[in-house]
Amino acid sequence: MNAHPTGPRARSHTASPPDPQRLMEIYLNDHLAGAGSGVSLIRRMARAHRDGPAGPALAALAEEITEDRSSLRAFMTALDVPVRWPRVAAGRVAEKAGRLKPNGRLASRSPLSDVLELETMRLGVEGKASLWRSLRVLALTDPRLDPADLDRLLARAARQESVLEALRTEAARRAFTTPATAPARARGHGRPARHGVPGRARWAS
Repeated sequence: MNAHPTGPRARSHTASPPDPQRLMEIYLNDHLAGAGSGVSLIRRMARAHRDGPAGPALAALAEEITEDRSSLRAFMTALDVPVRWPRVAAGRVAEKAGRLKPNGRLASRSPLSDVLELETMRLGVEGKASLWRSLRVLALTDPRLDPADLDRLLARAARQESVLEALRTEAARRAFTTPATAPARARGHGRPARHGVPGRARWAS
């Protein structure tokens, strides 16, 4: 008995190699959905803290991350990759659902929300940097992509990660440590508190 049939019937069961363009379409649309979620989240964070010490940094990040999403759309156009809007919309729904995570408070914003949201944003920026690296590899052989643009985006992602980590560290300190409440005179063993010595700025009001 022939255990290894040949001919057209056997070849019909052989898996065809994946289409690189199709894989690129799935990959970039997944990242576009993530970018949409990230833009919604960072804008909401910037609004929540616009009057606090972290407001300017978050506002600048919101502007940059929005620009990064536009850059991704431009790369998709250059690579003839269509936007799959249902996938993008699903990413936005996921971001809104993430707001329902328990944060220790029922009615008001919790300091834990700051920690969780900054961790989410930092992970998102790390993922975005991986995307730019993948496209940077493709740019070595595909003239439709500009390596200099991708190098610039990679450098910006590194700066964004640094800012987000600094904000996350301060948010964690604020959320998980108990502020000192003893009077200044008691802490100084009867000596009056010195004037003009600034304390550590709070991350957000």
